Amino acid sequence: MLRIRNGRVMNPATQMDERTDVWIKDGRIVAYGDGEGLETPFQEIDAAGCIVAPGLVDVHVHFRDPGFTYKEDLETGSAAAAAGGFTTVVCMANTKPVVDSPEILLDILKRSEALPIHVKQVSAVSKNFEGKEMVDFAEMVNQGACGFSDDGIPLTDAGFIKKAMEMAAETGLPISLHEEDPSLNEVNGINKGKVSEEMGIGGAPAISEDVMVARDIMLALETGAKVDIQHISSGRAVDLVRFAKKMGAKVYAEVTPHHCVLTEDDVKEHGTLCKMNPPVRTEWDRAKIIEGLVDGTIDMIATDHAPHSAEEKAREFTKAPSGIIGLETSLALCITNLVKRGYLTLMELLTKMTINPARLYQFDCGDISVGKPADVVIFDPEQLVRVEKFASKAVNSPFLGAELYGKIRYTICDGHIVYRG
Repeated sequence: MLRIRNGRVMNPATQMDERTDVWIKDGRIVAYGDGEGLETPFQEIDAAGCIVAPGLVDVHVHFRDPGFTYKEDLETGSAAAAAGGFTTVVCMANTKPVVDSPEILLDILKRSEALPIHVKQVSAVSKNFEGKEMVDFAEMVNQGACGFSDDGIPLTDAGFIKKAMEMAAETGLPISLHEEDPSLNEVNGINKGKVSEEMGIGGAPAISEDVMVARDIMLALETGAKVDIQHISSGRAVDLVRFAKKMGAKVYAEVTPHHCVLTEDDVKEHGTLCKMNPPVRTEWDRAKIIEGLVDGTIDMIATDHAPHSAEEKAREFTKAPSGIIGLETSLALCITNLVKRGYLTLMELLTKMTINPARLYQFDCGDISVGKPADVVIFDPEQLVRVEKFASKAVNSPFLGAELYGKIRYTICDGHIVYRG
């Protein structure tokens, strides 16, 4: 029996917000309050001054395992997630080999059973990410895939993606899409605009994202598929998703913390540590993203945690890989830049980081009602923390050295303390 005392319990699934104790037994939430009639707890956590909330859920991470474990692996990725308050994450399929067969999927899921948090795995949409031959959707679901994505590679053939959406709709699971038209990009990782012009390297314009989102929201409407627009970065794409929702399409959108915080101007300061795909864009795009978060157009905040080695990021800009790590700074970045600045309430933020992503994937998490799994994060939203080190293997973050509000005190998964901060 574990008792969490004196905390402010916030559960977006039920809109619960009160100071009370939480009782945990056998991996489940068993009671709130004084615990009358319950046995004496063998362990207590004093959560005075802290928020007690569902463990965070991230529907978009890259743990690089198998194939690129010099960047990250299942163990270090899970440690980074736990340090960031996450108890459930969804890994993308761009490993080596690609997760396009039951054998590769089952290997990852089997090894994930020993991890301290819940690590879920999507299947690729196409064999070897080539956009030509579809995986066996039904078989991959039977073997434990939680959804489908070729994230990292856009699916440019409209007929192919329409068929893939139809197959995904039959399974009832989401299909998550990396939205860009490569024929419109000059250099990935930086917005085509004033900064790319100053650097003389071209760039990736917002229209590259917009045309793909426009196509796919209409295909979603046509097929009835549950479609997740990944790492949205364009203000016009936000408007398109809003339109799709009004039309009745089952379209969802996720945004990264860094797209809420950074703009193309930050590339001049951070260089390749600010190179990501899709790129951070203009202040107008950032404002539109925040508008989409506020009005509910953007359903989820997801990190797109993308580890790379220091040597890779040290290359010249056009040759360095895109992506930054994000699990360990996600909550604090959002508290500092979205809650403290009055864009979202803490309850609204937690909704986008717990119950909304859980519901999209039909996970039994993101809710700490009595009887639910004891996946819990305890954090102090008022404590200022300097980002100085990471549990991840990687350090490719423009936020190293930043001072942010929000200290993770404990992460609890299935009733077990998996992180103490």
